[in-house]
Amino acid sequence: MKKAIYLIILLISFQQTLKAQSKFDEDRKAILSLGGFYKVTFDYAETFTPDTGYKFYPHYHASGYEMAVVEQDSKNKIVIQHILLTGDSSVIKHWREDWVYEEPQLLKFNKDNTWTNTKLSDADVKGRWVQKVFQVDDGPRYESIGTWVHVDGKHQWQSDCDSPLPRREFTKRGDYNVLQRGNRIYLTSTGWMFEQDNKKVIRTDNTDRVLVQEKGYEEFTRADTTKFTFAQNWWKKQQPYWTAVRQVWDEIYSQQAVIKLQGKINGKQLYEKLFDLADQSAREKWDSARNKKETRKIIADYLIKG
Repeated sequence: MKKAIYLIILLISFQQTLKAQSKFDEDRKAILSLGGFYKVTFDYAETFTPDTGYKFYPHYHASGYEMAVVEQDSKNKIVIQHILLTGDSSVIKHWREDWVYEEPQLLKFNKDNTWTNTKLSDADVKGRWVQKVFQVDDGPRYESIGTWVHVDGKHQWQSDCDSPLPRREFTKRGDYNVLQRGNRIYLTSTGWMFEQDNKKVIRTDNTDRVLVQEKGYEEFTRADTTKFTFAQNWWKKQQPYWTAVRQVWDEIYSQQAVIKLQGKINGKQLYEKLFDLADQSAREKWDSARNKKETRKIIADYLIKG
């Protein structure tokens, strides 16, 4: 009798392990499918506000082409770099997303260009993925955790987090200082969608006040790969430099519990200086050691200590 019970327990445990492995494999497949070549449309509209005197900003619409390159594909981590096309022979290194399975900590945005490392419990991370989103200079933007769900042929991931102002409003608005993001990513028959339910928040040391809510859709539709030939060649030259930049940032993230960054120095944002350095590195064919050395010096100028 005891032997039979033991065999049943073993069988149940084996089945649960197989199910978990199958779910993990589906998660990885969904994340990897975010890479590719896309036509992208960006649509945002303010929806509701508790302030009867608030004047809604105009709807935002933009479109373009974007290449999402899978830079790393290891068991528990997938790195995807986005490259935005701004013309037939003009591109910009865009945002980056790292997906990490059962990541034990989050870098949380507070306000005023400040992020804090926060430890998560084992229960919080079990079976879940953290999406880490980085600025164009690979500095921090926001991180959030969620569970990939695969039901009825649909695949989606959902999370909530705080972030700085989006770049579409960063230089235009000063009436709020935190974007509370409701993120939902789901696969479609033609690519994928990034749907958002956001709150634009005025944060002080003691309170949060919602200024206005916002709905956002970023639709990624698969595009003809031949349009991206220039971008692919450009990234081959730039990629070694940006790999070194990521490694320098990883050192900083591992060493500092709080990340606080300056705005402009001598009239330039951090990304502008790192972009200039990237072009110089590509021209002069710097090695990894030189890339890291020069990058460390630049980033150190923008890090606020203490």
